[in-house]
Amino acid sequence: MMVDFRIENRHFLKPWEPARPPEFYTRKYWQRNLEYNIQDFHNDDTVAFSILNPEETEVLGVVNYTSIVRGTFQACHLGYALAQKYQGQGIMSAALELSTAYMFHVRRLHRIMANYMPRNKRSGEVLRRLGFTVDGKARSFMQINGRWEDHVLTSLVNPTD
Repeated sequence: MMVDFRIENRHFLKPWEPARPPEFYTRKYWQRNLEYNIQDFHNDDTVAFSILNPEETEVLGVVNYTSIVRGTFQACHLGYALAQKYQGQGIMSAALELSTAYMFHVRRLHRIMANYMPRNKRSGEVLRRLGFTVDGKARSFMQINGRWEDHVLTSLVNPTD
């Protein structure tokens, strides 16, 4: 299922993601990635969610909480992607609302950080609706599709802290 999602949305997601090697679009890559995700989940390093249709036969999108840091920081980074054909239906907002609640209440994180390119208005709007606030801007922050891109830095603080 994940391979199908990645292949079908390869061109749509290309402007928003890092450059992907050819093996990224293979079953072998995603089988290995699943093994790493399970290990990272148990090690409290990453929590990776797949958004599935009700029949659980199609991946609609992904939500990843990565670089979990404990100690005095208690924070992580958020990344997400939604299939082109499901844009504008509130699916990502619902998935982020549920998964963020999990990260705050079950994983007990204090802060979730999410960054987006200024031209990605849709992503910025989703984060704003969920209560993420702008912390600043970073020049040449991340390499996306082979180019260093500026990003808007946002975060959401656990409301129970």
